[in-house]
Amino acid sequence: MEQRHLGRTGLRVSRLGLGTLTWGRTTGERDAADQLKAFWDAGGTLVDTADVYADGGAEYLLGQLLEGLVPRSDLVIATKAGSVPDPYRRFDTSRGHLLSALDASLQRLGTDYVDVWQVHAFDPGTPLDETLQALDIAVSSGRARYVGVSNFCGWQLAKAATWQLAASGRTPLASTQMEYSLLQRGVEREVLPAATDLGVGLLPSSPLGRGVLTGKYRHGAPPDSRGGSEDMSAFVAPYLDETARLIVDALAIAADGLAVAPLHVALAWVRDRPGVVAPILGARNAAQLTQALSVEALTLPEEINLALDDVSAPLHRYPDHDWSTL
Repeated sequence: MEQRHLGRTGLRVSRLGLGTLTWGRTTGERDAADQLKAFWDAGGTLVDTADVYADGGAEYLLGQLLEGLVPRSDLVIATKAGSVPDPYRRFDTSRGHLLSALDASLQRLGTDYVDVWQVHAFDPGTPLDETLQALDIAVSSGRARYVGVSNFCGWQLAKAATWQLAASGRTPLASTQMEYSLLQRGVEREVLPAATDLGVGLLPSSPLGRGVLTGKYRHGAPPDSRGGSEDMSAFVAPYLDETARLIVDALAIAADGLAVAPLHVALAWVRDRPGVVAPILGARNAAQLTQALSVEALTLPEEINLALDDVSAPLHRYPDHDWSTL
């Protein structure tokens, strides 16, 4: 698999990443092992997790599979901290909480360091410089090699990245993880321009539009899908409207013309967008993951890219990026 630099750093990662959101919850040890082995065999290196996935279960499961299945040195492990299961406070990015969370992540993962450590979300209750100081401490102490953020809007990302570049001794942000797909192009307004300008690589989550871009929902929700499950149907529902239907129909036409699956077209589109480093793939099993990984050989013709750009174009209004051309 092709490798790409993560932002303006020397770290190289596979241009597709493996997500572990369901590990330890609906994905058990055997399926997780099969996925990790298939990903590694395909040349994948970037594995994304978080301390709140399955309440730490995803990290623990990944840690159990390291060395015995895949050498730790062959993987780029990225994890996140800052989300808290608290009914009164969704995020805590205070220095104390973040560093304690990192220590707990390292223990569950069974490793001395993580390759990329990311703040899971912006916390308005904590001064940003305090949050960013935790990232510097993590790197200087050897517990993290590179750092990034997740779910920061445009001004939040720009402020954080600029702060880190403003003085020597601070660790530049390497990445930002945001939802990005043909069904969700909001990051193109301000987040992506800021990331590109400041040397921060984008790691798209949900690159298949929460599964909708596979085409499986064109005639209803299959009972074994997220959209057909009681606990995940609300997660999929926002992408089952008429706008999404038109985009998925166009995607299916493009896929038929190229003799590939719709998910391959959707993945190739987002993978090769300017500023994107590696879409994060979440799969139910190894067979599903292997099908997605086979997109490596596909590059979309320019006319297909333009057609998909047109049908999925987000609405830009003042003062969004490039407003003067509207």
